[in-house]
Amino acid sequence: MKDKFYAYIQNLQDQICAGLEAVDGTTKFREDLWKRPEGGGGRTRVIENGSVFEKGGVNISAVHGKLPETMQKMFGVGEADFFACGLSLVLHPKNPMVPTVHANWRYFEMYDEAGNVIQQWFGGGQDLTPYYLFEEDAIHFHQTCKTACDKHNPDFYPKYKKQCDSYFWNAHRHEARGLGGLFFDYCKANEQMSMENWYDFVTEVGNSFLEAYVPIVERRKNLPYTPEQRTWQEIRRGRYVEFNLVHDKGTLFGLKTNGRIESILMSLPPHVQWVYDHHPEVGSEEEKLINVLANPREWIS
Repeated sequence: MKDKFYAYIQNLQDQICAGLEAVDGTTKFREDLWKRPEGGGGRTRVIENGSVFEKGGVNISAVHGKLPETMQKMFGVGEADFFACGLSLVLHPKNPMVPTVHANWRYFEMYDEAGNVIQQWFGGGQDLTPYYLFEEDAIHFHQTCKTACDKHNPDFYPKYKKQCDSYFWNAHRHEARGLGGLFFDYCKANEQMSMENWYDFVTEVGNSFLEAYVPIVERRKNLPYTPEQRTWQEIRRGRYVEFNLVHDKGTLFGLKTNGRIESILMSLPPHVQWVYDHHPEVGSEEEKLINVLANPREWIS
C-alpha cells in the first residue's frame, strides 16, 4: 500500500503543478529534492511571483525511521518504526478576489519490532480560504467535494465537511480559517471499508482538486482590486499564519519529526499584516466574510 500510494502522489504532484502553471501562464514551479537524515526525503515544488500565484507550494514527502518520543506519546505507544508519505499544497494568489487553497492527502504505517504493520491509516482533505465572499465559488468547491465523496459513501461529505469546520477553527479568534471543505484522518480498515477502499476514496478526492479550484481561479484572477482590498487580504493572511503555527497538526508533525523546515513553512504567505484591534467597516464586504467565518454554513443541500 505504501508503494502504491507514494507512486500515486508523485503522479498527482505532476498533474497539479502542470494544471496550476497553465492557469498562471507566466511562471513555473521550482523543484528541490531533499533527504531526511533519519530516513526518507521529498520533492518540494514552489511557485513564486507569478501573474496569478504570489507564492505556493505542492510538496510530496516519504519519511521513515524510529517514531520520535513526542509522537510515541501522541499515539500512546512505545518504541516503534514508522513510515509516512503525503502530498501537501498551499496556494496564495496575488489578487484578493482569488481564494487561498490548501489540500493534503497522506498515508501512515507503524511497525512492531519484527517489521509487521501494526497500524495504518489514511488522512487528508481540501479547504478554501477566501478574502471576499463569492457564494457561487463556495458552492462549486463544496459540490465538487460532495461529488467525490458520494461515489464512495453518501455519509462521507456531511461527516468530513463537519470535521473540516471543526478542525480549521481558529479557537483563539473564535472564527473559521476559511469556508471549509473536507477533513478526514485515521481512516482505518473496518467492516465497511478495507484499506483498498480507503485508497480509492482518498485518491478520488485528490483527483478532484483541480476541478474544485481552477474554475474559481479562472473566474476571479482578472477582477480589479484596490490597495485597501490588498491590505485586507494581508490582514486575513495573518489569521492563516496563526492557525498554521498554533493549531495545525501537519506543521507540528513535520517539526517534531525533523522534517525539512523550508518545506514545512512554505505554507506561509510572503506578505502579511497584523493590525492592532482591526475590525472591518459595518455593512462592508469584508464584514460579510467575517460573519460567515464566525458561523460556518451549509453550502449545498
